[in-house]
Amino acid sequence: MPDIAHSQWSVMTWPEILEAIRGGCDAVMLPLGATEQHGPHLGTGMDSVLAEKLCKEVGKKTRVPVLPTLSYGCSIGHSHRWPGTLALSPSTMIAVLCDIGDWLYKAGIRRLFFVNCHIGNIAPIRCALDTLRCRYDDLMIASFNDGDMTPVIKAAFETDGADWHANAAETSLMMATAPDLVRPDKIEDADDPDRTGDCVFAHPVNRTSTNGVTGRPSEASEFAGERLFEHLVSALCIRVEAGLEEEPPLRNSYFERI
Repeated sequence: MPDIAHSQWSVMTWPEILEAIRGGCDAVMLPLGATEQHGPHLGTGMDSVLAEKLCKEVGKKTRVPVLPTLSYGCSIGHSHRWPGTLALSPSTMIAVLCDIGDWLYKAGIRRLFFVNCHIGNIAPIRCALDTLRCRYDDLMIASFNDGDMTPVIKAAFETDGADWHANAAETSLMMATAPDLVRPDKIEDADDPDRTGDCVFAHPVNRTSTNGVTGRPSEASEFAGERLFEHLVSALCIRVEAGLEEEPPLRNSYFERI
């Protein structure tokens, strides 16, 4: 079997993929991000860059191949107020994920890890997960979100607002892993508070933020980003490695009546 410890699906040939699957590699990770405004100080590809870097690092440690990043997500809540956002509708994203799942299953993949770095993707991902696990009796799918993988990670993301976006945590992560996406001269004046604390309704970002930010990016640092990225890698490795060994608690078929 080829050494897949550093391989991405997109650079492997079909014979290498086939040999890996026949050799027992039945799992892949799919990084899920977005292309959307991230305030005046972060590039629009922030979520996708983080998802890809996180998966590649975990792929090296777990030997699970990484699929090409889905860089378009469900970002419709960001409105047309700030240019830069390119969003998929929820139904489109569900369909795309199900199409990818169909092709992976036919190739021999039986363990699929969705690694999501954009909050707006959570609902479509869940719908796709439910659809695929009901479509294929022996396909197991897990979905992980960067902001809540452990209590420590959740606290770091929410330190400056529960409805965070382009905040201290995300800015720190980009300082540490993708500094070319950061505009340091724009950070100090980018802070914008979380205005959603007492809201009954879920409002789009144009009605909760003046500049697309929710949080205090002025408190970001490269050191904090390095620490948070380490936590993310460690937490995801633990979950992926456990998933590689997991079997269903019961073997009852979805399609067979009792």
